[in-house]
Amino acid sequence: MRRRVAASLVAVCLAALTGCVALPEAGPVVEVEESGGSATDTGGAAAIDARPPQEGMSAAEVVKGFLDAMQAWPTELSTAKQFLSSETRSTWSPAGTIVYEDALPPAGAAARIEVRLGGASRLDARGAWQGDLAPEDSILGFRLVTEDGEYRISDLPDALVVPETWFEQRYRRVALYFPDPSGSVLVPEPVFVGDDPTFASSLVSGLLRGPGRALQGVLGTQLPSGLQVDLSVPVTDGLAAISLTGEASAFSPADTELLFAQLAWTLRQDPDVDAFTLAIDGRPVRTVGGETRIPVAVGDQLDPVGFQTDSLLHGLRDGLLVSGTPGSLDPVGGVMGRVDLGVRSVAVDLLGTRVAAVSEAGGTVLLAPLTDGEGVTPREDPSTDPGLPDVTTAAVGTDLLPPAWDVHDRLWLLDRTADGAVVRWVQGEDSGVLDVPGVTGEEVRDFLVSRDGTRLVAVVRGPSADTVRVARIRGDDSERVTGATRSRPLNLDDDPSRRIRDVAWTSTTTLAVLNRLTDVSAKVVTVGVDGSPGGLDGIITTLSGATALVGSPARGTRVYAVTDTGLADLNATVRGPRVLDEGLTFVTYAG
Repeated sequence: MRRRVAASLVAVCLAALTGCVALPEAGPVVEVEESGGSATDTGGAAAIDARPPQEGMSAAEVVKGFLDAMQAWPTELSTAKQFLSSETRSTWSPAGTIVYEDALPPAGAAARIEVRLGGASRLDARGAWQGDLAPEDSILGFRLVTEDGEYRISDLPDALVVPETWFEQRYRRVALYFPDPSGSVLVPEPVFVGDDPTFASSLVSGLLRGPGRALQGVLGTQLPSGLQVDLSVPVTDGLAAISLTGEASAFSPADTELLFAQLAWTLRQDPDVDAFTLAIDGRPVRTVGGETRIPVAVGDQLDPVGFQTDSLLHGLRDGLLVSGTPGSLDPVGGVMGRVDLGVRSVAVDLLGTRVAAVSEAGGTVLLAPLTDGEGVTPREDPSTDPGLPDVTTAAVGTDLLPPAWDVHDRLWLLDRTADGAVVRWVQGEDSGVLDVPGVTGEEVRDFLVSRDGTRLVAVVRGPSADTVRVARIRGDDSERVTGATRSRPLNLDDDPSRRIRDVAWTSTTTLAVLNRLTDVSAKVVTVGVDGSPGGLDGIITTLSGATALVGSPARGTRVYAVTDTGLADLNATVRGPRVLDEGLTFVTYAG
């Protein structure tokens, strides 16, 4: 997000990795032509009809037919259930999805058939990525019985099981939005949802499942537990009609506003939805003004990247703070645009009013207004030049990494001490130390905090390889930090000697990671904050000479690789460095 500029020459080379694998045209699943309707009726992917069981199938053929039938598109399970025993048919309901790269043919005795999967991962019922399956869990067991002289499956995994190629063509990476404990920001939780006519229904159903017990204190929800979608969420002429069943007490005006915002931010990801209505047990939920039609544009003030924040770059040139666009960075109007304070990195808050700067030695964080006339609230008496009254000391440490700001106006710091990493936060007159298991006390090379204030990302140095770890930050209804979850590593690749040069945001739910390949080359890969592979819709690029990244979660911003000759735009189709002003030593977005 904010990085020291590299000191080496760049020659940018793109190695785009894309793939397109045809679906089977023979066997129990067949691809069919669309007869009428638009491509969006099935999310742009070809429709697939599933074939029911055929007379005289062997046990292995029944299992194969069942697996093939689960690839029906648009999704329907009625055909697949015909391969199940009469008792199992009425009770089986997938509680998640297993996605696999390859599979061996079904094999085994008639009573038990096994399928061995390769490269398998699991998603939960909401579509949230759960990570790779353990080797023992990648062997799927199916028990069969005989009914009316035919084999039928009586025991099976509780998941939809589909190939990776099928999944990539038909599922979208989206987010379910939940309020943080203060209710002042909506937080995206990444999920994968099938892009078919049930898209809006799947989004609402995912919200109704809630954020989960593991995220207690991190996220909340305005949708009461026990509610469920009544059949589906039909979309007609841009209007999604949400009908929920179950008990719910009356909402206060503030709760209703937050409820509508939560639904709006989630549903606006469906291009077919412009507005929605909400009814619970047949009773319409209205705005304070009595309206029932809610535009999906409501709730912008709860933007997780910061409401109305800009997308300017900020950097250091000849010791002065400059801001602007690539090639047009000019000194800011505040004291740091006029006086060299001897700093090595900066972070501008999301309101664009203040800048936190780490001293060249790394032991002090200074706080100053971005432009003249913007006051600051010091935590302690200024310890700098008395001739610079607007500059105050926000914190002291040992070896501070570039800081970060969140939407709650919290300044996040990571100090690399002799005892390892120490995570701290400063919020006005308040401050504290946050224990982050898996990060605190470790050797940390880089860190990020999401603008919504609920995720901390750290690059942790290991004896033979570096890891990217993500922890969730807990808070209370007054926006005070109360704790953190144990950080968990993201699965980047299988390189046992991976060294990470940098990490940056590419969206609210994805990261770009710059892996060192050799002294002169590096590879940029995209990964979801949940550990899901970013290759589904992200950047995979090999670069020469790049040693840093500049990225932002804000929509429409560019991701750059930093070199001593300029910035390489990683979003561009044709790569080439965009030269910045000479003498630039650090560059970042706000946050």
